[in-house]
Amino acid sequence: MDKTVSSLAEAVSVIKDGMTVMIGGFGGSGAPIELIHALIDHGAKNLTVVNNNAGNGHVGLAALIEQGRVDKLICSFPRSADPTVFTERYKAGKIELEIVPQGTLAERIRAGGAGIPAFYTPTGYGTEVAEGKPTAEFDGRSYVQERWLKADVALIKGELGDAHGNLTYRMAARNFNPVMATAAAVTIAQVSRIVPLGDIDPEHVITPGIFVSHVIEVADPAQEEELNRAEAVYP
Repeated sequence: MDKTVSSLAEAVSVIKDGMTVMIGGFGGSGAPIELIHALIDHGAKNLTVVNNNAGNGHVGLAALIEQGRVDKLICSFPRSADPTVFTERYKAGKIELEIVPQGTLAERIRAGGAGIPAFYTPTGYGTEVAEGKPTAEFDGRSYVQERWLKADVALIKGELGDAHGNLTYRMAARNFNPVMATAAAVTIAQVSRIVPLGDIDPEHVITPGIFVSHVIEVADPAQEEELNRAEAVYP
């Protein structure tokens, strides 16, 4: 099955108002900037976004928030290098925030992909993070129950991809992208290069194509930090 699509607009056309969207990346590393900007152009709104942070500057996730498309953000680190957009909207009561410890965020997403509805972790026990959640004691230590995280759509960034959706990643860009690919009903991947079937050594595949719905080539992807140094604004 050929999963390649010819345009960014086509790739994000499945995203509807009110959906939950996971967006890969750790800051700018592995962030699918072009897919996020295409989502802005597409116009979907009232989104719940799952990301490691809250965006920087006025591009990528920050731009999506600035355009008023995000109703709720689930993240572990809302105070990053330049989170002005998120901070202003949050203080104005225009966006809801759910803070999740970083390891817990990764595990909630992994659990969603693995079909595990809940798990226990000591992280956050006795803090505001644990309020309203079941707790239990195991071997003399207290734990808080955390629920899986799943999404309607995941937007991720890879390095190499093929027509079947098999993906590799470039160095630290691997971060949240592979687990998010498993936890979404539809996964859309932008890659720097689409290669012929068989060109990716099976031993090098990080995300198997079974988890990927659509692949689009973005030959020269933008880097969030470079855009911010140039004081770029989108749109």
